Amino acid sequence: MNIIGISIIEDNHFLRAGWLAALQAVSDFVVLGSHATCEEAFRSPDIGESDVALMDIGLPGMSGIEGVKYLSEHYPNIATIICTVYDDDQKIFEALCAGAVGYLLKKIEAPDLTKAIREAAGGGSPMTPNIARKVIATFHKIPAKCNNAPTQLTPGESEVLTLLAQGKSYAAIAEEAHLSIDGVRARIRKIYEKLHVHTRGEAVAKGLSQRLIQPPF
Repeated sequence: MNIIGISIIEDNHFLRAGWLAALQAVSDFVVLGSHATCEEAFRSPDIGESDVALMDIGLPGMSGIEGVKYLSEHYPNIATIICTVYDDDQKIFEALCAGAVGYLLKKIEAPDLTKAIREAAGGGSPMTPNIARKVIATFHKIPAKCNNAPTQLTPGESEVLTLLAQGKSYAAIAEEAHLSIDGVRARIRKIYEKLHVHTRGEAVAKGLSQRLIQPPF
């Protein structure tokens, strides 16, 4: 059984306590830290050991979007899930560009939260349906802020980027694209180089905004 290390960053004490209790009850989860601010979380020696960070957008001090960017730059192996009450296209788009891999509404039930964390840890991109619709609507309405010039991808690269946008894990991409796991990683590295990005979220954002791939919904 693979243990998933989780850091919670949420300023609402009651919600944070509820998440902590729910996640501690899952046998393959270990909550490494439960923090009210990004500043507090990033001072913790355990933050770098996390596989998944569950983060609010509207935090005091450093915002959740700034926090996602910090984690993407300093701990690129951490999969950050934004969990929000905001129904704001712009905030979601900015978080995606910053490197978040998942978008959930705070009313999510504990079993769905557990599933989303496992999905993110496995390379997927969990999104509640309402957030997913908002994300796609944002790409339709807002000019890309992560984008300058159009990019050309090979058919194989376009296929892998499309599968990334669908939230597929590396293993699922390898099976569907008839590649080895190392082959998937190599193709993703090439996509990142061409798009001048560093995260799955940024790659998908550019791919959709430049019309290199079609929306997955």
